[in-house]
Amino acid sequence: MNRFKQLVIVIFASYCVVVNASETPSYQLILDADFSGTKASSISIERGIRTALAEQNNSAAGYTFELVLRNHHGSTPRSKRNLIEMAANPKALAVFSGLHSPPLLANRAYINNNQLLLLDPWAAASPITRGNERENWIFRLSVDDAKAGYVIANAAIKQGFTKPYLLLEKTGWGKANDKTMVKALKALNIEPHGIAWFNWGIGVHDAKIKLRKIHNSGADVIFLVANAPEGKTFADAILALEPNVRLPVRSHWGITGGDFVTHIDDYLKSPQLLQFIQTKFSFNEAYQSPIAKQVLALAIELFDDVKSSADIRAQTGFVHAYDLTKILLSAINQAQLTGDIDVDRRAIHHALENLEQEVEGLIKRYKRPFSVVSLTNPDGHEALSLADYLMGYYGKDNRVILLK
Repeated sequence: MNRFKQLVIVIFASYCVVVNASETPSYQLILDADFSGTKASSISIERGIRTALAEQNNSAAGYTFELVLRNHHGSTPRSKRNLIEMAANPKALAVFSGLHSPPLLANRAYINNNQLLLLDPWAAASPITRGNERENWIFRLSVDDAKAGYVIANAAIKQGFTKPYLLLEKTGWGKANDKTMVKALKALNIEPHGIAWFNWGIGVHDAKIKLRKIHNSGADVIFLVANAPEGKTFADAILALEPNVRLPVRSHWGITGGDFVTHIDDYLKSPQLLQFIQTKFSFNEAYQSPIAKQVLALAIELFDDVKSSADIRAQTGFVHAYDLTKILLSAINQAQLTGDIDVDRRAIHHALENLEQEVEGLIKRYKRPFSVVSLTNPDGHEALSLADYLMGYYGKDNRVILLK
């Protein structure tokens, strides 16, 4: 080999070393959600994550982060397959969940036993963050059904209702709400006037039968626990009934996670008829904090179809995911990263439970939002409290209006 060729090889090898050394190490964040039946909620969560990441140039602690989407279609087994894939992926640092509680309830033991870092910006069933496993690896910034029933019940009773009828989807989420709503009503010296269950995919005919039976029982309000697909069915059933048979509805927020609002007419966009639980921030409020203005401006810059706050559908998904991602990034900076996925997940888990820096979010300023879960501290992995919840309704322009 002549001296010229040797020189070329040396230069090329040196160039490769420099390039490789300058490459920023990376990790993946997984969003395992339903991009089919409740697509709006999943897109909203995705955009909240992307906006928080973009604020920090998609990086923290010397690493860059890529958001990877997985569609579980609302299926618990499919979600389990996605979690197994994550467990085997040395680049998958953490996973965000979507709207549905059943996949998390069914797979909670797998998540905790395999020490998968899971962040929940929507799913509300109370047992999700309160497992029986030795350690809890699920962190939630969302409505917690251990408290939601109290908010819905208190609001309804204050409005003068005394005979609430529970209409619940027959899932782990619905059953969790059954317990908390009954308990909340008991604290107000009220018994449910009745309880009815329905399965996913219920038709309008069966929904009408249930609604008519509830009216005939003498109930004066319905406490609804449903997601958007079944919410639309019950909305159609309500409108198909005679006006004197239609009862007011006080709902969980599952109905807000899809295209429910574009399906209903102005009759249901009334605080007298339909209200649902929310957390206490909305881009639709008249006053917007400086951080809220900055976040909305960035979302408009990032997403072509977002021209104003009205274009952020299922808005709470965006809000919760944004706040939760900022908390995660703060924990990552505190923990630092080694490139060893098991070491890094555990370090972030510890940092989340012992966060030193306060985090400015949309809902509030978070000061140590998480702590170790125990029998005496069941809310350790809940970033929000009762003070962060209220009721809302849809305005004629489809925006959520909060009831202060």
